[in-house]
Amino acid sequence: MDYYSGISFGAMIMIAFIAIAVFLYGMFLNIKKWSLGSTGYGLEPSNGSIGVFLKTLLAAIKEESPKKGHKQSLLTTLVLDILLQRRILRRNPLRWFMHITIFVGWMALFIFSLIMFLFEVIELIGIELPLALHPEVLRDTMAVPNDIFSYILLVGIIIAIIRRLFISDVRENTIAYDSVFLAGLTIITVSGFVSDWIRIGLFVDYGIPEVASPPAAFFHVIISLLFCIAYIPYSKYMHMIAAPLVLIANKGGE
Repeated sequence: MDYYSGISFGAMIMIAFIAIAVFLYGMFLNIKKWSLGSTGYGLEPSNGSIGVFLKTLLAAIKEESPKKGHKQSLLTTLVLDILLQRRILRRNPLRWFMHITIFVGWMALFIFSLIMFLFEVIELIGIELPLALHPEVLRDTMAVPNDIFSYILLVGIIIAIIRRLFISDVRENTIAYDSVFLAGLTIITVSGFVSDWIRIGLFVDYGIPEVASPPAAFFHVIISLLFCIAYIPYSKYMHMIAAPLVLIANKGGE
């Protein structure tokens, strides 16, 4: 089985596993670092074992002490504070809209990619699938929602760029991590659109033939795997994991 980008399925699995391995190692380093600073609940940081952090987090989730002033349920925290990001909404509606479009777009595209990958694996190992769930058919079925969420993600990226260019407070507080984060998202999103537009012939009049689409798609796949998976623990992307953990441990709240 070959992907549209021309890369074999086996090669794609290898690249994906490399990205996941780099991600897991980075997560291990982060959790070990957090464990060095984990105290309380009768647990000492000792040698920085990741178990210290996990036990401390679990104890924080179970604790119902009123001293923190946050008594809301875990479900409320997950829905209102993490998924709907109400804390950002109350501070700055435009910033919230930017965050939510990037979050929704990124997560939806990730889920679509994961679904496609799973059904391709199922077909590869020889399990018979209904016609509607064959990878080729499923890819066509998901084309429209994939485009919709790609544009949603693009809207969030455009707002982020505009805020950093034209709002002085945001521009002055922008650091290298912010720029790399935004540049990476922009390259991934734009490269996805470009490879698809080349495929349907939109750039033929500009001297770019349709046969150039597979290399463009290959670049999009590689940069997506490396930047959206492998790079997460080593970048500002890590806040997507760290921030929800802090909210859960602190019972959310306002």
